[in-house]
Amino acid sequence: MAEISAADVAKLREMTNAGLMNCKKALQEANGDLNAAIDILRKKGIASAVNKATREAKEGVIAQHVQPGAKIGVLVEINCETDFVARNDSFRAFCDEAAKTLAANPQADLEASRTAQVARIGENIKISRFHRMEVSGSGMIAAYIHTGAKVGVLVEVGAGKDQTVQTDDFKQLVRDITLQIAAAHPYAVSREEVPADVLAKEREIAAEQVKNKPPQAIAKIVEGKLEKFYQGYCLIDQAFVKKDEDGTEVSVRDHVARVGKRLGDDVVVRRFVRFQVGEAA
Repeated sequence: MAEISAADVAKLREMTNAGLMNCKKALQEANGDLNAAIDILRKKGIASAVNKATREAKEGVIAQHVQPGAKIGVLVEINCETDFVARNDSFRAFCDEAAKTLAANPQADLEASRTAQVARIGENIKISRFHRMEVSGSGMIAAYIHTGAKVGVLVEVGAGKDQTVQTDDFKQLVRDITLQIAAAHPYAVSREEVPADVLAKEREIAAEQVKNKPPQAIAKIVEGKLEKFYQGYCLIDQAFVKKDEDGTEVSVRDHVARVGKRLGDDVVVRRFVRFQVGEAA
């Protein structure tokens, strides 16, 4: 049996909010495998879905650049060693310039500027990842960086007509969607984009949680649990961050449809990425 350290138990507890003893037992049962321990806790109903199974402790920022015209945009994560440097104006300026350069040329060589920044600041700096989007047809690219620059979002929202993209209603919708993604952390736009292995695991976990129920009830309960899963995992199934004027809750799908109807056009969220500093690749 693998030796279970206090650090492993603490990490599992942080990720699942389960009790210390439950975490220790799950790790023992999983022979020290963190991901398997998470599944064990979820099957027992002790832990809810985990956003990311593995995280790395890194400092740094998320930066963005959307070119004039909102047809091309980039989101980039740049890491450093300390939060002190992550808040440094010179480091932030370097990150912004890197995003601008990558938006113009995703094959750009940034090594010389990175090396110069390392020499200037005195810490190791790493350009960990970036994602570039270019509009296909009519639409808009938008980005949002949350306060502190630890979370960033890049999204493409499409329309059927160019004139729709120029309206205030469309621009407000796009801004609201970036906030939605930052706050609610979806992983896919729609149910059709959920990976088959992810869905299979959710179904397995849901079935395990109700295995002692009558057989005729299990299928219905599992489908209900999957519906709840979709409402967290898929952007358009989530509850919209803004309620209606009368205070009622509406889904992102319904809100986008309402805006599209008001504009007389077909409006659709095409794709998005959400970066958080320190996420494992």
